[in-house]
Amino acid sequence: MNSLSKRSIPLLLASLLAACATPQAPHRTSASSSQSPVEIGIIAINDFHGALEPPKQSVNLANPDGTFTGVPAGGAAWLATAIDTIKAAHPNHVVVAAGDLTSASQLASSLYLDEPAVGVMNRIGLEFNAVGNHEFDRGSAELLRLQNGGCQKNTRHEPCRLEQFKGASYKYLSASTIKDDGQTLFPGTGLKTFDTPAGKITLGFIGLSLRTVPALVSPDALKGLRFADEADTINALVPKLKAQGADAVVVLIHQGGRTPDFNDVNGCKQFTGDIDPILDRLKPGVDVVVSGHTHWPYVCERAGPDPARPILLTSAGVYGELVTDITLRFDPKTHALVAKAARNVIVQSQPYTGSRGSISNTDRVARFAPKPEVASYVKRYVDDVVKETSRPAGHLSGPAIKTEGEGSWRGGPLGYLIADSQLGATRKLGAQLGFTNPFGVRTSLVPAKDGTVTFGQLYAVQPFNNELVVQTMTGAQILALIENGLDDQDTRQVIAPSANLRYSYDMRRPSGHRVVSLTLDGKPLVPTAKYRVASNSFLSEGGDFFVEFTQATDKVRAGIDVEAMEAWLTAVPMRQVPNDGRVTEIK
Repeated sequence: MNSLSKRSIPLLLASLLAACATPQAPHRTSASSSQSPVEIGIIAINDFHGALEPPKQSVNLANPDGTFTGVPAGGAAWLATAIDTIKAAHPNHVVVAAGDLTSASQLASSLYLDEPAVGVMNRIGLEFNAVGNHEFDRGSAELLRLQNGGCQKNTRHEPCRLEQFKGASYKYLSASTIKDDGQTLFPGTGLKTFDTPAGKITLGFIGLSLRTVPALVSPDALKGLRFADEADTINALVPKLKAQGADAVVVLIHQGGRTPDFNDVNGCKQFTGDIDPILDRLKPGVDVVVSGHTHWPYVCERAGPDPARPILLTSAGVYGELVTDITLRFDPKTHALVAKAARNVIVQSQPYTGSRGSISNTDRVARFAPKPEVASYVKRYVDDVVKETSRPAGHLSGPAIKTEGEGSWRGGPLGYLIADSQLGATRKLGAQLGFTNPFGVRTSLVPAKDGTVTFGQLYAVQPFNNELVVQTMTGAQILALIENGLDDQDTRQVIAPSANLRYSYDMRRPSGHRVVSLTLDGKPLVPTAKYRVASNSFLSEGGDFFVEFTQATDKVRAGIDVEAMEAWLTAVPMRQVPNDGRVTEIK
């Protein structure tokens, strides 16, 4: 995520992920005799994204006057304690996830190929995880290594840098990810049986990715794989799980939706999303769907195939800031599922100071102490990454300055350098030009006297782990997005282009008509022609109000922005700071 004033609304959306006004004290099982319903707890997370340390984001609680109180949330050690607390309320329990536990991660996880994120999940007792789109970012061979362990090198980064990697103790599930030989990349289903006072009760799990993974991941990472229809896959597997003795079926799927009210972590009003068409096509037999992908928290009852038995649909937001506590109740004689309920629990962690000021702890929801074992494990990686931040990551001919003050809305040399690096990294995917947003540039890049820049400096410039996206746009759309940055609505941004795109503008002209000239490789852009444009994922999703990017088509994701910058700098002995006239203001 990245931006400044023009990103005020997206920042608010991110920081107001949810509000929880429901009590969060642990609840005890009511199964005290063979005549009482038997309770089984499902503890669910999604979209952890290697958030080893608290992400310095808040979940909001509604106040009686209509305002909100931010609750500092997230961090692996606090998440571990929250999960332990919920486990204590459910003698019979299972911990599951709906994907994207790794990649697009914090530096202390990302630089170690997310081995520590897997290590955290092992320590919190995760048992099943549906493979999300981000789990494919480094390719299927590397994903298989995360499951099976070992130190095979599948990327340009070295594995096992801090310790021998033993792999995930939990099981990846990928029911809809099909290899060339017709087999799934990982098993599609799993079973867990509980010995209860009423006898054995079994839960069946189906785990799968969203069908549109190929639109979200670089094609090179998906060679030899195809992604089947989600609903068809689920419908085919439910009878098989029932035949194996499953008393209830739980789907873990990396797809989801959202509600207009981002302040209610347990709400479902006006819910919409790509998960809905999947649910609409399910046949009877699915009881719970644990979802993700949208980073949105919710607890819903969706009609599904049988309105008399609605499907319980949940999501726990993002970065381990929430965890979903799901309770299933079974008839002790027939083992039929008779009731189900869920609530999202805020993982309150340590206070911090952010863009909205100081975010303090509150007694309105449970406070969780960091679990010592997990805290100690995370600290090893956080301390070790300091060495990585100081390593050389290329050479630059001079300072690439981020313009401050009144000129901060101009991309300038550093913005140009980033746009060039992103185009360079995506040429192989057909990119013809690149853009970056000035407000996504966080600090100047000033090399040492010999031109050396460190990886820590690069990460400080772009600390968001944004993915690169290549998308198709028309010449008219490209013109419109440039005009958007120059108009009189919201804060201006002179969007920074790659070296082969040049434009001039005149702020004396009417808003919406300020671009005077626009060329690519020396030729005017044709309004009806189609071009492949590289950007970061924040822009691609309409960030900083550049809504024109949301109209783009044929989107393909490829790598991380800071890695593209390092590759660009190290490709030559000394990278020159852009000092050309690619953007000119006519005065």
